[in-house]
Amino acid sequence: MIARNPTSVVESVKNGMMEAIEGAGDVSTATVDAVSKTIVKALEGTTDVGGAAGGLISNTIMSTVEAAHSLGAEIGATARGGMVGVLRGAQLVGVEAVGAARDTAHALVSSTVATGGDFARAARGAVEGAIEGAEELGVDAERAAAAAATGALEAADQVGNKAMDSVRKAVVGTIRGVKVVVAEPFRGTGPSAWRS
Repeated sequence: MIARNPTSVVESVKNGMMEAIEGAGDVSTATVDAVSKTIVKALEGTTDVGGAAGGLISNTIMSTVEAAHSLGAEIGATARGGMVGVLRGAQLVGVEAVGAARDTAHALVSSTVATGGDFARAARGAVEGAIEGAEELGVDAERAAAAAATGALEAADQVGNKAMDSVRKAVVGTIRGVKVVVAEPFRGTGPSAWRS
């Protein structure tokens, strides 16, 4: 069995997010629940869980950011909740958490750029969520945070040098008591390296 139709997943998470946020008013909790349920529902019974997860994470996060943007929800709380939701859902279906953290942070920053939101705040929220989710699930928080920071920086690299600098300032250092370190250099590895 392959993963369910991405379009129905996107609409499902978008509708669930909008209902949950409007009902509860708590963006982070609503995001955790909607994203986690979507990941599990879409990947249940899938034979190639690892292969299907990357695209599903990207589509789910894109929908989450779009829903939050249309409701005027704060992107940091949305990113944090989205990351925790992906990590919870990933654990339930057997997807490796560190890779999921990297994919999720990349999708959060890319989607926030697309909606014109504060991508540095999204990156920070992603790393905070990676730490929170890792601690909750018994995963190495430093590894999860570094993976999230790396994914966020990779997405920012596609935007340009100023975006890289903003995201680096937001995600490197001590966050929630965890020292976040990323492997350098990022410059020269993505599309921004091709611009003069």
